[in-house]
Amino acid sequence: MEFLTVRDFRTSPKIVWEKLSQNGEIVITNNGKPTALMLNIQDGELDELCAAIRQVKAIRSINNMRLVAAENDYMSDEEIEAEIQAYREEAKIGQGAE
Repeated sequence: MEFLTVRDFRTSPKIVWEKLSQNGEIVITNNGKPTALMLNIQDGELDELCAAIRQVKAIRSINNMRLVAAENDYMSDEEIEAEIQAYREEAKIGQGAE
């Protein structure tokens, strides 16, 4: 993966486009930290690529929420499923008594 600085991006755009064409992706850094990702997109790929990126971002967000929940001793997926199942069982019993 190719890394270029924001300064490279501003002062040498021709080099940026050449490297993007060669490598397919470039990471732009600002003060030594990655801040942007440039991807070479072929005709007809934009919508599919954007959808894939959104999906990955959503999955990462869910995983981060799970980590925060685990750190705060919230319910695990198994505990949540057990609670749902118990409620469903109670609802069945309640409906049968009527």
